[in-house]
Amino acid sequence: MRPEKEAMLNEIRDRVEDSVFVIMTDYGSMNVETAQELRGKLREVDAEFHVVKNRLFAHLAEDLGGPELKGGLGGRSAMVTGTGEVTDVARVLRDFIKDKEVPTLKMGALEGAFLSEGDLKALADMPSKDEMRAKLLGTLQAPMSQTVGVLNQKLSSLLYVLKAVEAKKAEG
Repeated sequence: MRPEKEAMLNEIRDRVEDSVFVIMTDYGSMNVETAQELRGKLREVDAEFHVVKNRLFAHLAEDLGGPELKGGLGGRSAMVTGTGEVTDVARVLRDFIKDKEVPTLKMGALEGAFLSEGDLKALADMPSKDEMRAKLLGTLQAPMSQTVGVLNQKLSSLLYVLKAVEAKKAEG
């Protein structure tokens, strides 16, 4: 491989190794302004959008998500990598595609597991980690707060009984 190609491959490899996920898209007829707009939106969720050559990316595909990732390369490819929440990135891509109709999702990889186009769309519909943590915390807190409420109620009713006994003795 020529030194220029080797340098490009190393750059792609570095981006992929520093990333939690890789999402492959077909940027097709996307113009420069649209690509810049997408890059800006992805930057907000700690992700980057880079055009890659299929031949170069194929060298890394086996390591990322197996032969499925290599087999899905074709057309004009761009990769989205990053360190942010993959659900947030998938949501940004879904909303951008809904609005602009480019790029199209191809496939991806998340921590070594292959993601199909359907998996990426499902990720966009999932709540973020923070939302899921809040739901879990609420679920864990509910029995405790109910127990405190019941104990407080029993203490209050005991207090009412004692007050009634006190009032009866004061009368008699």
